[in-house]
Amino acid sequence: MDRKADLRDYLAAERTFLAWVRTGLALMGFGFVVARFGLFVQQLELFQRAEAPPSSGLSLWFGTALIAAGVIVNLTSASRHVRLVRELDRGQSSCSRSLSQVIAIALFLSLVGLAMGIYLLSVRNSGSHSENRKETTMTVANNGIIDKPSKHSVEQTVKKLEGILREKGVTLFALVDHSGEAAKVGMGMRPTKLLIVGNPKAGTPLMTVAPSTAIDLPLKILVWEDAEDKVWISYNSAEYLQKRHGFPKDLLENISVVEKLASATAQ
Repeated sequence: MDRKADLRDYLAAERTFLAWVRTGLALMGFGFVVARFGLFVQQLELFQRAEAPPSSGLSLWFGTALIAAGVIVNLTSASRHVRLVRELDRGQSSCSRSLSQVIAIALFLSLVGLAMGIYLLSVRNSGSHSENRKETTMTVANNGIIDKPSKHSVEQTVKKLEGILREKGVTLFALVDHSGEAAKVGMGMRPTKLLIVGNPKAGTPLMTVAPSTAIDLPLKILVWEDAEDKVWISYNSAEYLQKRHGFPKDLLENISVVEKLASATAQ
């Protein structure tokens, strides 16, 4: 003879059902966060003015899978709760039906967690590689200034650049030691030196067709040290100067020598 269900049985079934509902809601909420993770990373990279790594879209798939899992958990839990209540009404009981559901969800979450861990490691590695490539090549600011890292100190970089200028036949019009001048008046400043270089044969055609170019000519190369003791070689991009003064593009070669000089000096 079937035993009539007690009120405690109904309450226990309801608590179990509510626990599954909370689990489903947690899965859906966490899935939404994961789905938006890729967009957050891209926006963060843009905010830091760094090159955003290509998005593989995996975070969207992971998040969608978790949301779908949350929906399935809620639906199956509702179905099981209805069946359980009906069994209790008939005086029947079943204690092991939810075991398969628990195991399935645990396995699914383990697989998703493992996949997300692999994905995050791959994103971190690609980001670090991109940063390393950026540090070893150059950075371009929005104002047209190109910053190229140097492997030498400021003094060594300046001496090497002076030697290259002599070899290339480029005139060094002036060397301004900003940090040295600051020291003379009792002010502290990290090593910073400006070299004004050029060639009248290359610069004159530019100033003839675009007189305003004389503001930026002769070319300037800044050698400076940042707060982390890293040395940089900075100069105006030839393309930026062309857009600023509007001289013909076929004259870009006349001032592109500054990039070659900086690249040779940085090594």
